[in-house]
Amino acid sequence: MKAVILAGGLGTRFAEETDLKPKPMIEIGGKPILWHIMKLYAHHGITDFIVCCGYKGYMIKEYFANYFLHMSDVTFNLRTHSMEVHEHHAEPWRVTLVDTGELTMTGGRLKRIKPYLNGEDFCFTYGDGVSDIDIGTLIAFHQTHGKLATLTAVQPPGRFGALNLDGDNVVSFQEKPSGDGAWINGGFFVLSPQVIDYIDGDATVWEREPMERLAREDQFTAFRHSGFWQPMDTLRDKLHLEQLWRAGGAPWKVWD
Repeated sequence: MKAVILAGGLGTRFAEETDLKPKPMIEIGGKPILWHIMKLYAHHGITDFIVCCGYKGYMIKEYFANYFLHMSDVTFNLRTHSMEVHEHHAEPWRVTLVDTGELTMTGGRLKRIKPYLNGEDFCFTYGDGVSDIDIGTLIAFHQTHGKLATLTAVQPPGRFGALNLDGDNVVSFQEKPSGDGAWINGGFFVLSPQVIDYIDGDATVWEREPMERLAREDQFTAFRHSGFWQPMDTLRDKLHLEQLWRAGGAPWKVWD
């Protein structure tokens, strides 16, 4: 099974970084968040990726074109124009990088990669969020229900700390209370290639008409995930993920 990853958005909330690079190339622990997402899939046996590039997509292409160099210890002999490799850490990945247009919407990007799917079910996710989701269990859930689409439903925590009050007195503080209990779209889809027929073109937003129509036609199931899930929507989110990684307690790092 292939995993399709959206990596073409402008990332306007990260202007200080996305002026220079696409959002999925923003680093957590010295590696692009896109790499972290791919490591999660690879841990569950999915190593064939299709990356939907757009804004500054050439930087993603250059990263993978030079991946061997990024992950190796090397000596360059400038006199002889040679390179000696001392140690390298390669990934058993096959990565197809597709230019899906700089201003194309999420649905349009998905439609553009249809020729690379070979008519098979595939995983699909956003290039800016991490989780400890069990991808194998998610796929099995999708196959058991036999519908065209499965999404991962998550319950995000509250964004702000809370005060426990007794009248005018502050009794205690709660750093990250539970949210309102609502389930939201956490990405990490498993889809039949037939869902692409629900997409009109580049201007189609996947999360609107295609998803809404699939739901109306009873072709959508929700895989409830109660574990770790965190999108990188803001600088605060990035700093939180970086802190978890540096502390050695990144919940999404399920690989060795």
